[in-house]
Amino acid sequence: MHSDHRISFISLLLFVTVGAYRDQRYKLNTRYAGADFFKGWDFFTGSDPTHGYVTYVNETAAEASHLIIANGYGPTYMGVEHSVALDPAGPGRKSVRISSQKSWTHGLFLADISHMPGGICGTWPAFWLLGPDWPNNGEIDIVEGVNQQIDNLMSLHTSANCTMPNQGNAQLGNINSEQCDGTLNNNAGCGSTAQAGNSTYGKSFNSNGGGVYATEWTSDHIKIWFFPRGFIPFDIKRDNPDPNSWPKPQAIFQGSSSCNIDTHFANQKLVFDTTFCGDWAGGVWGNDGGACSQGGAFSCEQFVAGSPGAFKDA
Repeated sequence: MHSDHRISFISLLLFVTVGAYRDQRYKLNTRYAGADFFKGWDFFTGSDPTHGYVTYVNETAAEASHLIIANGYGPTYMGVEHSVALDPAGPGRKSVRISSQKSWTHGLFLADISHMPGGICGTWPAFWLLGPDWPNNGEIDIVEGVNQQIDNLMSLHTSANCTMPNQGNAQLGNINSEQCDGTLNNNAGCGSTAQAGNSTYGKSFNSNGGGVYATEWTSDHIKIWFFPRGFIPFDIKRDNPDPNSWPKPQAIFQGSSSCNIDTHFANQKLVFDTTFCGDWAGGVWGNDGGACSQGGAFSCEQFVAGSPGAFKDA
């Protein structure tokens, strides 16, 4: 039961800056790890804002159904129900969505993840930051993808008047859109797809043992790095991170006159969730040449409802 199923965390660390501007460094602020991982989190049980085929359960139900495991003897797990066939027109598959009780404005966020539910038809997992009164305090999507996607998507969603110019060769990822306004373009936001071949998402991420996602959020910029297992900087392993010494990030969102970061991003909480279908995974269902829909034989909801065993690693 404790094999490579579910999202598997080794640790989640949050650092804040200390020191004068020219001598800033990071100091550990919060650590989530081991048996106490789920302390300090709220379990969301409302309707999915992204209209997914999902039923989010509370902490008690998640523990009873083994959707969460944190025993201190290994990685922390968070997963989905994968044994019961459902009615595609009824309540969706059980899953977990958690948000931190703490919130931050600026910081360095390090997530060591060894396994994710990526590469599975119908799934939409995400690790992100979310401010109150969306979109007015912003959203930072650090890890996100759907269905059989192979490269991670990193994006921002804001209120009006925020565009992020292409940073070109300063980043490894490929820009998709510069418009961050969440009320436009079906809330696509501004984002970059991670450089291909870096095992940033899905099956290749899992087969490589995962790695560390690092997100630096300052008044000047928001940067996202991914370090595959075996290539994690020594300073991260020592809890003494120095982003100035790291190689190029996968994504750079540079503040400028076209988007004041402090105007659009504040008081954000960390969120982990896995939903199914919905606005994105369901919206692009069938656009993969029929690999997930099996040539149009199944809708997303029909597949998720009728194929519980497909999600044992979700």
